[in-house]
Amino acid sequence: MADTHTGNVIIVAAPSGGGKTSLVKKLIDTLENVEVSVSHTTRKIRPGECDGKDYFFIDEPAFQKIIDDHGFIEYAQVFNHLYGTSVAQIQKRLKAGIDVVLDIDWQGAQQIRKLFPQAISIFIIPPSLTTLQERLQNRRQDNEKVIKERMRRAQDELSHYPEFDYLIINDDFETAASELQAIVVTHRLRTACQTIKHTKLLSFLLT
Repeated sequence: MADTHTGNVIIVAAPSGGGKTSLVKKLIDTLENVEVSVSHTTRKIRPGECDGKDYFFIDEPAFQKIIDDHGFIEYAQVFNHLYGTSVAQIQKRLKAGIDVVLDIDWQGAQQIRKLFPQAISIFIIPPSLTTLQERLQNRRQDNEKVIKERMRRAQDELSHYPEFDYLIINDDFETAASELQAIVVTHRLRTACQTIKHTKLLSFLLT
């Protein structure tokens, strides 16, 4: 039986509309002992979203209080809204041996790496800018002005891909989902992780 061990931090980033949220959901549904971190945000809740599941939706004063209390591992402003990752919920899951997925942007990823140097970082890109625009339009969540702004910023976001350990092209969803799962499983099988997880077994085999 495996000992309780520290989980892995998995950073997944992409330009808006890149498909990271759907891919992360597929990962969570497919693998055991992996959960997504639920971020706090000051943006308005969208149709179909659930408070506490998709995000913790709070106002700016409440967000600022958490900042003042040093309650965020990272936070950033994206499209005039604030997003932050809670310290408490990350640490609790890691101590329980659960891999924690952070669905964040490249700015947040930079902050996370400073605190978790061993974090796995994965960047997801669309097969083309045309496909990215079509996906943003098909979501029907933003007006054309917002979509235009997201497209303007997409190339700047895409330029940060070299900062990540892995790069996935989300052309075919099932292929991209399999690649994301393979990255997580491969990291779990690294000798350093397995040594911690199976200390008793290895000790028995070497005695």
